[in-house]
Amino acid sequence: MKLHRQFLRLHARYGEAASADTTLEEIGQLLECTSRNATNIIGAMSRNGWISWEASRGRGRRSSLRFLVQPEEIAVQSMMQAINRKDVTQAIDQMRTYKGSSALQEHLQGWLLTYFGHHTETFSDRQIDMLRLPIRQPLHTADPLYMNFLAEAFVSSNVFDGLVRRTERRDEILPAIAHAWETDGSRTKWTFYLRKEVLFHHGKVLTADDVVFSFERLIRSSRRTLYNFIYKQIASVRALNPTTVRFELEEPNELFLPFLCTSRAAIVPKDLNQLGTLRFGTSPLGTGPFKVTEMNEGLCALEVFSPHFQGRAHLDRVEIVHVPWEAESAGSAGEQLSPFHVMHDSAASARTWSRIHSDTTVRKFITCNTQKAGPLTDPTVRAHLFSCLSESGSRKPRASSRVRQPRDDRQSDMPLRIATIPPYKSEADALAAKLATYGYACEVASVPPEEFKGPIRLASDLILFSSYRDQDEQLRRFDLYMTISEHVDAHARIDIEIALQRVRKEPDPSARTFELDKIERLLTKEHLLFVLSEKPVPTAYLPSVRGVTFNSQGWVNLRTIWFPPPGSTD
Repeated sequence: MKLHRQFLRLHARYGEAASADTTLEEIGQLLECTSRNATNIIGAMSRNGWISWEASRGRGRRSSLRFLVQPEEIAVQSMMQAINRKDVTQAIDQMRTYKGSSALQEHLQGWLLTYFGHHTETFSDRQIDMLRLPIRQPLHTADPLYMNFLAEAFVSSNVFDGLVRRTERRDEILPAIAHAWETDGSRTKWTFYLRKEVLFHHGKVLTADDVVFSFERLIRSSRRTLYNFIYKQIASVRALNPTTVRFELEEPNELFLPFLCTSRAAIVPKDLNQLGTLRFGTSPLGTGPFKVTEMNEGLCALEVFSPHFQGRAHLDRVEIVHVPWEAESAGSAGEQLSPFHVMHDSAASARTWSRIHSDTTVRKFITCNTQKAGPLTDPTVRAHLFSCLSESGSRKPRASSRVRQPRDDRQSDMPLRIATIPPYKSEADALAAKLATYGYACEVASVPPEEFKGPIRLASDLILFSSYRDQDEQLRRFDLYMTISEHVDAHARIDIEIALQRVRKEPDPSARTFELDKIERLLTKEHLLFVLSEKPVPTAYLPSVRGVTFNSQGWVNLRTIWFPPPGSTD
């Protein structure tokens, strides 16, 4: 690995010419080593066939250096060695250096086909199935309370279980840890009956006390996490006996049961405090079909948990590797997330790879903070600004536009602040540059996800974010519109809150969607919300695979996936 880096540094210095004249002393200075070590390095590269070295004897005489391989080839070898050692991060800078090289991309494409995906090994006549998945989001924690990224929720959904679960059929909810449940006439008391002998990964039997601990942990938290609008309305949660739990809500909320299907509502053991919160995040103990055996910045390794109460998963091991490619090096799917690598040349692999996809889409949008004093309190300015965003190129909005032009003094010298999170900063910068062509000076403020719902929004003029439209769409939209209501004018806020109250009390999912659509139409009409794009989650191409289902977020469900034994599909 070190020799690869030394070659790349050497090529960066001398590689422009067909050959270069240099000395061992100069090479030693470049590689920060002695002349004797430089001799050993040059010898190793020569033996590998990377360079040709014609030495000239005598002090001060210059030798001839010629490169025999391209730097892209060495960069690929370096990256492959790093990932084989579970050390992806060390090679990423080299990948980014050569991300514009078509040769490197061809190398990477072919290598990804062999490294990631399904692999089998045989031990004592037993087939061991392993699946390697590259992901672009970092994995900091699998703790349901502290996770912020979808990739973390993906891991969490396979390590933990909830009281109930979703299926691929929209709005269908089935038993999980709870085998049955009921609610009273007021729809504020919910009673869940737990399965017996459900095991955590460390061998402890789950009881109602673990359920109580899990939700009291959420309720006590000061974190402004996704869906906190639901669990903060839990008035009490009690264990009636070891297998019965009762929730009492402050008011009826028909989104309560769907919330219990999410990874945020996963059940954790009440003795997790003995591990410590930080350790639990990377060494979690759940009841799910897979248990975490290793988790760091570059790798999350899962192994099957055979005693799972819903049956053993088919896969034996899953390795989730963080490969933080930027959008430019990841092709058209760079900004999207799929647990599998997206194949750009599907035709070349059509005979051996099958096409799968979910109905999940990602919507990116921008909203206005009209509580902050400034030009965006004027609806004509907001309308003009959004019309600028809807234009392609950098020309003025068409004269025929129905949007009335604002007075020039509305576009003041005070820059508009655009708030976003790090994954969307480049897009926020692009929006700022586009608005600048129309006379709107902008600055971008990027904060971590856990801070995004804090004061930064109220101190900004525009907020750039995204939302998944998946089976949890109603929960996500409710959370989104509640958040938007906090930074719009009083009139719009009242209208949003009244509509959300109807959503809370509506038992019919279709009627809830109707009410949520009304809120979106209101926000669009008042020029408080502008949808920038909506794209499907990328299609993935997998080797011949069976049992493909999707979780509520559109990610492949590791619980059901399986691969036929080698030779059985011939």
